[in-house]
Amino acid sequence: MQGIKNIIFDLGGVILNINYQLTRTAFEALGVNDFNSLYSQFHGSDLFNSLETGHVTTEEFLAKMHQHVPATVTDQQIVAAWNAMLLDFPLQRLQLLQQLRQHYNLYLLSNTNAIHLEAFNRILQETRGIPSLGGFFDRAYYSHVMGYRKPDKECYQVVLDENGLVAEETLFIDDTLPNIEGAKAVGLQTIHLQSPKTIMDIFRPKSAV
Repeated sequence: MQGIKNIIFDLGGVILNINYQLTRTAFEALGVNDFNSLYSQFHGSDLFNSLETGHVTTEEFLAKMHQHVPATVTDQQIVAAWNAMLLDFPLQRLQLLQQLRQHYNLYLLSNTNAIHLEAFNRILQETRGIPSLGGFFDRAYYSHVMGYRKPDKECYQVVLDENGLVAEETLFIDDTLPNIEGAKAVGLQTIHLQSPKTIMDIFRPKSAV
């Protein structure tokens, strides 16, 4: 951490526990038999990218999903299945963020969408009594609000430019390799967080005081 003044955190798989399998199971329970191929298709498609960059509305996303589920399935059921992957915010990680913020400028940079943003803030409120992740960071950046998503160069550059950060003094932590490579391309210091390791393994207590 020598020379590091700023830390940019990814959200899912880094601060928030997630399990994509639960969303697959939930959609299969709704009658989607080919969810793996569907999700892979969406993940690489304009629909998914547009959802995460705010160019597709929640209503448009739901309309597209209705083409792949039985007619009796409701919007609420689709939303619940889509959110099933979002699990919990371990208390130790939130406490670590509070400690780190005393010594570093902290930022959040997440590829997400409007449906998930509402859902994970609700999880935070219901489980920890905290209304928003924003209180843990100097600024929180969400792809669907920014109009850019990782690993696009512009996504990282916006965070650097808007906050006057020097890339070489800024550490980026993410669990997805392409996002790490994108960060390296703009000069950020990086840590590729790979399961089963967590941010608690990176920052020992002595590093946060």
